[in-house]
Amino acid sequence: MSAFPSFAGQKYLNLESFRKNGAAVQTPLWFAQDGATMFVYTTADSGKAKRIRRDVPVRIAPCDVRGKLGGEWIAARAAPVTGAEFDRGMMLLDRKYFPIKQLLGVMAWFRPRPRVVIAIRAATK
Repeated sequence: MSAFPSFAGQKYLNLESFRKNGAAVQTPLWFAQDGATMFVYTTADSGKAKRIRRDVPVRIAPCDVRGKLGGEWIAARAAPVTGAEFDRGMMLLDRKYFPIKQLLGVMAWFRPRPRVVIAIRAATK
């Protein structure tokens, strides 16, 4: 059973992470769901990756490409993943966003930057 039923059939999620001063930053992202886990990816030096490495509580909501919400916010926890979980997240994202993600990957060869996969799971009460 999915921990995130409101994301079924959606292409984007709005990830809300928080700066050190508490200000919320919302970012629409591609995502892939694997059971109770959502995977997103970004560059390792992005602001959202830095915020998540520092403070894991986040909120997510379905949205459109511009970040306009299409559902309610859900409290979640986020953390960068490595190894097999990184590979699984990238494979699911590659499959869901084929061929656009692969084309973007080819363009990234001209400006290589390390990538990070972030696993998002429902917050426990």
